[in-house]
Amino acid sequence: MIGSQLRPVVGRVADPLVNRLLAWGVTPDAVTATGTIGVVAAALAFFPRGSFFVGALVITVFVLTDTIDGALARKRGVSSSFGAWLDSTCDRVADGAVFGGLVLWFAGKGHDDVLLAVSLFVLVCSQVVSYEKARAEGLGMTCNVGIAERPERLILVLLATGLVGLGLPDILLAAALWLLAVLSLVTVGQRLREVHRQAGLPAA
Repeated sequence: MIGSQLRPVVGRVADPLVNRLLAWGVTPDAVTATGTIGVVAAALAFFPRGSFFVGALVITVFVLTDTIDGALARKRGVSSSFGAWLDSTCDRVADGAVFGGLVLWFAGKGHDDVLLAVSLFVLVCSQVVSYEKARAEGLGMTCNVGIAERPERLILVLLATGLVGLGLPDILLAAALWLLAVLSLVTVGQRLREVHRQAGLPAA
């Protein structure tokens, strides 16, 4: 997916920063927590007020820590179950804040009940998509399929909000949310089918 293709590129660009953090003794878990706090604060501070460009820009900066913490862990030669759990948990919190910020916008100044519902639908689907994978792995299966995983969802929503914040028509954000709703629902179905297949059950 897009995330796996972009991660090495972002990693090379961020390498000097990773080395600096390593020299300062910063831990991967601290980077993970800081990135999540930054995403949550930016999403809830800017999106509900309609400050889409600044919000998208700040969120993007903090989202990139998702690459930095992994690179830092590899350079420190440390890997822990808690670190993996913390990273996954923080990803869910950050995703909830991003789409939650849009829900608050449509429920308030950007009053639009339909897009409020669509944003909420995408938020729920994003959590279900992640849960499907985690639960499958807990049962000894894999679930690395889906047309709209986390990187794709974030790229689409942040690109749309950023462009609308620069003055492009609001319809761009609406279209992105509707597209995300469809892609997220398809992804839920793809993962359901994959786990059903691995479980050895007859085709429905």
